[in-house]
Amino acid sequence: MRKKITLLLLTVVLSSPILASVSLPEKDALIKLYIATNGTQWKNKWNLDEPVSKWYGVKLSEDKVISLDLTNNNLVGELPAEIGNLVYLQKLKLTRNAISGTIPESIGNMKWLKIMNLSFNRLTGTIPTSIGKIDDLIMLELFMNKLSGKLPSEIGNLKKLKKLSLYNNELEGSIPFSLYEMRSLKVLLLNSNKFTGKLEKEISNLTQLEVFSLFDNNMEGQIPYDLEKLNKLKEMNISYNLFNGPVSKNLSRLDSLNMTMINNEGLAVNLKVVDKSTALTNEE
Repeated sequence: MRKKITLLLLTVVLSSPILASVSLPEKDALIKLYIATNGTQWKNKWNLDEPVSKWYGVKLSEDKVISLDLTNNNLVGELPAEIGNLVYLQKLKLTRNAISGTIPESIGNMKWLKIMNLSFNRLTGTIPTSIGKIDDLIMLELFMNKLSGKLPSEIGNLKKLKKLSLYNNELEGSIPFSLYEMRSLKVLLLNSNKFTGKLEKEISNLTQLEVFSLFDNNMEGQIPYDLEKLNKLKEMNISYNLFNGPVSKNLSRLDSLNMTMINNEGLAVNLKVVDKSTALTNEE
């Protein structure tokens, strides 16, 4: 009887929250990341024999990994698919490293993620469509990489997103219509890519937009007068595209380069500035 009681007490103690630890899938994901990005050469290395709570850049809450910040830590290599097992992560910051390869589709498993910053790396390939599954995302920064292909329409599922920074990549194709429904956006930076097509009048749906940059792309057609409906817009640069036709004085003043475009001969030219009513008439 005494042996049974002792065994029962031991079972209770071992299963108590005091001795709880990070789940095996989460710990495995961190170890796979460490190995895949040459962890022994990181500026701030992990001692894998120590508890996860002591690993540099890892933040826990109730034994769940909720934040991973390895900014400027000399990560060299590719992101393992297992990174998607960090399902409780709320912040992922791996900026200013030398991470190459593609962004794993498994990134969409991070349903609690609010901040993702993979900027200033060497990432290639397309932006995975699974990114549209991260409903709570409010900040997505993938700038200064070598990402290519089209911007997936699934990006429009991120209804809470306030900042989207994709500049200095090799993204191409037209801007998906779903982006014009992202009404929480305050900052939209798409400059220095290879975007083509027209800027649609539905841009006026982005009523919270404060900063907007399309600089240095291959966008064409007439600039929609509806841009003037964005009353909160403080900074804008859509110059060095292939836009044509007249533009209003207000929009010209708002653009930091006064609507300097590239013409068919490859020369820099300024769009004709007219009053608001003329611009609207020409557009219609």
